[in-house]
Amino acid sequence: MIITLAEPGDLPKLLDFRREAAAWLSELGTDQWSRPYPADRLLATIEAGMVFMLRDGEATAATITLTPEAEDGLWSAAELAEPSMFINKLTVARTHSAQNLGGRLIDWAGDRAHQAGARWLRLDAWTTNEALQQYYLRQGFAHVRTVTEGGAVNGGPRVSGWLAQRATRPAEHGFTDRTPKPALLEA
Repeated sequence: MIITLAEPGDLPKLLDFRREAAAWLSELGTDQWSRPYPADRLLATIEAGMVFMLRDGEATAATITLTPEAEDGLWSAAELAEPSMFINKLTVARTHSAQNLGGRLIDWAGDRAHQAGARWLRLDAWTTNEALQQYYLRQGFAHVRTVTEGGAVNGGPRVSGWLAQRATRPAEHGFTDRTPKPALLEA
């Protein structure tokens, strides 16, 4: 399987991934990703070179977003002063589930973050999705805290505020990486 940068033409596939994942999550009893993600925001992250696609021949098996920017209001100033990268929107196509692609993509992201000079690979997860939180713990993340206030809408409750991190490190993920070398983080 090959990792490439997403291109603007991948936008419909990424939006379909989100809908597919939301339907699957709903079947599991969680409302995670039940609100449609704004296409213009997703396109902006694609154009910024932060969205990556895992391709299996002609099929897209998974996607991950890796960014040096944290979502506002989650991490402390001291934490933000540490070199870190943040994963978002990790999604595996249902056709490619049960192959540990998510875990391998997390390893790839940790390796890429390490190459960029980051100390931490961080994420925020849905506060009510305990199965997802347990998944990240099994992937070597440590829970930092859960932020429940200061959501995007009128400062109300935050839905994705379960914070976790793990140290970056070189990793053997088994993918062919066809992405440009990551830029070094500013010190």
